[in-house]
Amino acid sequence: MTDTILPNGCKDNQAGDDACFKKGCNPFAQTGRSKLQNKRAVLNQQIIKEMRMRAGAENLLRATTNNKVREMVVLELSYVNSNLQLLMEKLEGLNSSVEVYQNVQETSSIPLIPLGLKETKEVDFSVPFKDFILEHYSEDGSKYEEEIADLMDLRQACRTPSRSETGVELLSSYFSQLSFVENRFFPPSRQMGIFFTWYDSFTGVPVCQQNISLEKASVLFNIAALYTQIGTRCDRQTRTGLEDTIDAFQKAAGVLSHLKETFTHTPSYDMSPAMLGVLKKMMLAQAQECVFEKTALPGIRNEYFSLLRMAQEVAKVAEDYSLVHQAMTQSPVKDNVPFFWSTMVQVKMSHYRGLAHYFVATALLDHRLGPNDDEDRQEKALSQLYDSMPEGRSPLDILKSKDERTFLGKAHLRKAVLGHEEALRVHGLCRHLKKLDILHEILQVSHRRSADKYSAYETGDDFVDYREAPDIISKTEQRAEIAVSFSTKGPLSLFSAKQRWTAPRTVRLRTEDGDLGFTLKGVSPVQVQSLDPLSPAAVEGLKEGDYIVSIRDTDCKWMGVSEVMKLLKDVDEEGCDIRVVSMMDNSPCMPNKSATFSGGLPKTYSMICLAMDDDKITKARKVTKKMSFLSWGMKNKQKSASTLSLPNAGYSDTLPRSRLSAPLPNPQSTSALY
Repeated sequence: MTDTILPNGCKDNQAGDDACFKKGCNPFAQTGRSKLQNKRAVLNQQIIKEMRMRAGAENLLRATTNNKVREMVVLELSYVNSNLQLLMEKLEGLNSSVEVYQNVQETSSIPLIPLGLKETKEVDFSVPFKDFILEHYSEDGSKYEEEIADLMDLRQACRTPSRSETGVELLSSYFSQLSFVENRFFPPSRQMGIFFTWYDSFTGVPVCQQNISLEKASVLFNIAALYTQIGTRCDRQTRTGLEDTIDAFQKAAGVLSHLKETFTHTPSYDMSPAMLGVLKKMMLAQAQECVFEKTALPGIRNEYFSLLRMAQEVAKVAEDYSLVHQAMTQSPVKDNVPFFWSTMVQVKMSHYRGLAHYFVATALLDHRLGPNDDEDRQEKALSQLYDSMPEGRSPLDILKSKDERTFLGKAHLRKAVLGHEEALRVHGLCRHLKKLDILHEILQVSHRRSADKYSAYETGDDFVDYREAPDIISKTEQRAEIAVSFSTKGPLSLFSAKQRWTAPRTVRLRTEDGDLGFTLKGVSPVQVQSLDPLSPAAVEGLKEGDYIVSIRDTDCKWMGVSEVMKLLKDVDEEGCDIRVVSMMDNSPCMPNKSATFSGGLPKTYSMICLAMDDDKITKARKVTKKMSFLSWGMKNKQKSASTLSLPNAGYSDTLPRSRLSAPLPNPQSTSALY
């Protein structure tokens, strides 16, 4: 562990020359985040003190029959409960301090919600481990003092990890050590006498158990929390920063999903299945929000198709936040979710829903169907915007009629204004949200823009022809979703053990009259469709249904149609190499030449075994003593100590089918609307 040791930088009178701390884990650092964690630790101690007083008072109330004593105890209980309520409100305020994790003063983006780290007490492994080594392994435990001290130092460092990949690696290394320690020192037959205490990040209530699963689950929770803090720290004014933010929140969602599926009986409220489900949805919604910001970063062109595409993109964000809000209002989660969180989610849901209607209104009001416009394409884009057209009108009738476009556009503007007004109303309900000036400014600007546009088209007929704008179908180019480890293998929905694939093969792509000869569809990885059998690609061996996994040695398993098109835009007559795979028949195959045994179940034999003589089977069979669980852990100690598989979350891309041609146009942004 010497590679993670740095001088601690403390003053000479506070520590000697040999004093050190783990990289990025200086407990004396006076950063905003460290101060916040120190306040959380103090609050946790105060909460546990009040809870002990309450428990003592309740026990006395049940035991005594003296009325005067009972009156005094009831009065004391009221004070204790009041103090607990105040402490809980302070803890909620810490969970609402989003400005500590991101610079909200120097950005024009809506703040994101990070998770705070769980606090824990120190644990002494030395005495129990030495006793167990002497008792179980018949060795002198003092020989392993250095290794035990390293483990304790590692755990102590994990209490204050740095907000970077180094901090994640630190927590991951301790998590991997816990799996080895569990196999080596925690027998299933008895307790070790080591108590792990972790505080709930929402209520501050301590949970103390001798089960090492609590330790492992809490470390996983802190890994997810650290990913959210890394995500909020990224610069969302750049494309690279937004991609890093998306990646961080998707990884956080992946770790939370793994925690929910693996540790199903954790007693801590913040790691209950219901709360983990809400947190996972919230992380994916924030990742989707950053996907929209990345799409809008170059500026949104005031063009018909671009506006409709952005409307569906932002409608997806509103839809995700709507699902988060629904989950937050369900029991038992609603009682302990911070009010700031639920209010922020509701604000974003209304704001982005209003923004989607504003984009559609702008597309209908600012653009008319001209003689040189692609009528069929505009009609198709409008028809794909709704589940059903308003009042049974056809898309083409709306596009051709100036009055119909105006009426429908104004209906969308009314919904946009109402959405932004609702966002401002909810914003005013939370005192913590009022501190975020940038959020209030964004909400006001969006409301003013929609209201001004509606005033420009307001006439006396508005009270006569009042129609309701239909809901907008959500659609996104990059859908945030969770995935397991080994994400480089591609989306789990396709690249899993359940599917069978051909070996990757290389195909040389060339253009013919500027056309590649096929179309692409679907989520990542993209799939070849509508292949021209006479095209150069078909001659080279490309087939319909093939999945493109790489282009010019660039991995494309996680890319959508738009990103693949960018890589193929420079293809000319000389061509470029791509690698494709095909899905094979997934019918199950019969096992052969093997006998299987599942613990506690009867043996089943293959057809070859059944054809053998029973006497020969009996004579030839050897009974092998089954190895104990602890023996497996000791024989594979190197493997278990050095491997770690943490899940992360990736995203896939969804686009309508696009015809490929080379070279592809590269439109320039003319004006920014958002």
